[in-house]
Amino acid sequence: MAPSSLPSGQPGGRPNVPTGNPNGGAVGRPSARPAGEPNATVLVVEDEPAIATAIAQRLTAEGWRVEVARDGLSGVDAALRLRPDAVVLDVMLPGIDGLEVTRRIQAEHPLPILMLTARDDETDMIIGLGVGADDYMTKPFSMRELVARLKALLRRVDRAAQVASSPVAQPPLEVGDVTIDQAQRRVYRAGEEVHLTPTEFELLVMLASSPKTVLTREKLLAEVWDWADASGTRTVDSHIKALRRKLGADLIRTVHGVGYAFEPNA
Repeated sequence: MAPSSLPSGQPGGRPNVPTGNPNGGAVGRPSARPAGEPNATVLVVEDEPAIATAIAQRLTAEGWRVEVARDGLSGVDAALRLRPDAVVLDVMLPGIDGLEVTRRIQAEHPLPILMLTARDDETDMIIGLGVGADDYMTKPFSMRELVARLKALLRRVDRAAQVASSPVAQPPLEVGDVTIDQAQRRVYRAGEEVHLTPTEFELLVMLASSPKTVLTREKLLAEVWDWADASGTRTVDSHIKALRRKLGADLIRTVHGVGYAFEPNA
């Protein structure tokens, strides 16, 4: 992996490499400092030692337990063994790549996955979202944004768990030929189930709850991702494209320069 793929923020693009275990396994115990997501476990699947240890040190400082895997097969094994709260997954890995890792994990035990890619290629991003990743970041990236994205991802997962365990059942949301079972977090179009990631599900609920209403990218980013930085609006665009691939291109209308509107079939 080229040096240019290292996290940004250090002279020459190289992070300070902390002590730890870049060869895999636990890197550190959670700090005693209170964290927004106490006792969360994050699996980092990254083959570049400098990047892996830099991420692990920062996440450990946030109060999380971190495990590191150095190749695709080890990443799958660790994910299914540990069942972490979230996975930070590089696309380019020895053995099997991050896309195949995602497919195997999501087929066995679905987990929240934040994908890292060194290529700023939207096609790759859409494929990653299509196989089950919840979010993605391109390298080089800032550790601050990585932490913010992970915290937002964990909050979305927590919200989903709270809804699923709520004694008050939410009625299905039916808009045109789309049915959204919010209690079971299942989506159907014309009676056929469509499998969505947690992030795609929340994005669809947000759009379908206000049919024919234009929602700005900034609003979607703030409500679904808990992320207010306008630089993340491309994330919204990529998730919309992933939704269109799964549900059909006719359901979501683009309002150029503004955002998107859900246009259900009559």
